[in-house]
Amino acid sequence: MAAEEKTDHQEAHDGGPERIAAPIAMRHASGQLAQMLQCEPGSVTALRATDDGWLAEVEVVEIERVPDTASVMASYRVHLDEKGQLTGYERTRRYGRGQIDR
Repeated sequence: MAAEEKTDHQEAHDGGPERIAAPIAMRHASGQLAQMLQCEPGSVTALRATDDGWLAEVEVVEIERVPDTASVMASYRVHLDEKGQLTGYERTRRYGRGQIDR
């Protein structure tokens, strides 16, 4: 049976749209967030699958300073759908680049 001939029951049984792979989700999370905030993309420090997509923790440079240890960094929680599109984000922390967690 061709994909377009599937019944509603079969589509529901298949689990809906296919989830993108974790490495792709990481790139989407950092890239889309940086584009929205118009800042330098940082690293993805956490990523986990959710029922409806992905949840990532992304670090970005919010304010670039010299020396760069004086730059202001931020952590964002980024929500992606199963296809990797950003559906929401929130800043969870703001700190100086040279600051170390205790």
